[in-house]
Amino acid sequence: MAELECFFDCSSPWTYFAFESLLRMQQEIDVTIQWRPFLVGGVFNAVNQSVYNSRDKPVAAKTAYSKKDQQDWARYLGLTIHYRPSVFPVNSVKAMRACIVLEAEGKLVAFAREAFKSYWTDDQDISQTPVLSEICGRLAIDPGKLLTAIDQQPVKDTLRANTQEAIDRGSFGSPTIFVGGDDMYFGNDRMPLIKDAVLRRRR
Repeated sequence: MAELECFFDCSSPWTYFAFESLLRMQQEIDVTIQWRPFLVGGVFNAVNQSVYNSRDKPVAAKTAYSKKDQQDWARYLGLTIHYRPSVFPVNSVKAMRACIVLEAEGKLVAFAREAFKSYWTDDQDISQTPVLSEICGRLAIDPGKLLTAIDQQPVKDTLRANTQEAIDRGSFGSPTIFVGGDDMYFGNDRMPLIKDAVLRRRR
């Protein structure tokens, strides 16, 4: 069992930051990570519809601060964030199914990082097949084979199951991170607590 599980969706900027932060943590303390692709929209629909209310009636001051906060985190992590992408929110179903397919080939992390970058840095719509094909081209992945695979029912079922599992375990957004199977953390800014939880369990 991995020390840490991360339920993630490439449609979230905070998840982009968390993904990169966890990879840094992996380098620092050799933490084992199980990446769990899921659909944050499914989580919102089930348990956190307040997200949609805040989008419909945004608080101007909070929106301005969120933009600053994202840029601050991007600078800290050496990333570039386009606030906001032209298509927002984006349908990330295909990208997340692709992550599930590519896990068996050891290419989940590489693909997810490129998907994050394509959407959040390059302002590319990752719901579109040509964009996913371009990502495949950069990673020596056969796009035709991948796009066929993500339409297979077992892949669809796995993504649904991951999303439902996250909900059942208390998730209300992305990223949702579990240490030791039962210790849940939400958001990129919990990284110091997550690292501490991993190290405490090793003692």
